[in-house]
Amino acid sequence: KIDFVIITSFACITASFAMAYYYGQQQQQPDPQQQYLWAIFQKVDKDRSGSISSVELQQALSNGTWTPFNPETVRVMMSIFDRDRSGAINFQEFGALWKYVTDWQTTFKSYDRDNSGSIDRNELKTALTNFGYRLSDQLYGLLVAKFDRSGRGCVSFDDFIQCCVVLQTMTSTFQQYDVNRSGWIQLSYEQFLTLVFNLKP
Repeated sequence: KIDFVIITSFACITASFAMAYYYGQQQQQPDPQQQYLWAIFQKVDKDRSGSISSVELQQALSNGTWTPFNPETVRVMMSIFDRDRSGAINFQEFGALWKYVTDWQTTFKSYDRDNSGSIDRNELKTALTNFGYRLSDQLYGLLVAKFDRSGRGCVSFDDFIQCCVVLQTMTSTFQQYDVNRSGWIQLSYEQFLTLVFNLKP
């Protein structure tokens, strides 16, 4: 049995926010903000192809640590916002992605209480608790160890996004088996393998 006690008020944040940003952008009329985004888009689109590749997006994003933006986080965001599955982000998709990133940045800064540019275990615990998760201190330590690419015992902005997306994905998958919302599931070995191999944040 797997024992997770999770309050899932935050369980759909990444998917629902992403969809809201994407479709919301479709309905908006051009405005100064769009012109501002177009200027950014043109700077990021280094090869002038009219779309942004994952490499160009990674180079354009900053995690505040002077290190390359987490490529796995870039892959996840590309999978969310590349709606036409072209392998690149067009301007409309970029506008939705930009809003997604800036909202995550606002969230990250609100929990980075010491303004260090990274989140330690206690700050991560505060953030995820406010998102609705109820996890043990041991698991918070495991999350920091998993998503701390710098080896400094803390999580940078880009890794924070990945952590939250992965946790939400795993929670949603768990809930498919936890039909009674008891926080417990019982799986066969094959069900477990199916669960793991189908995880695609």
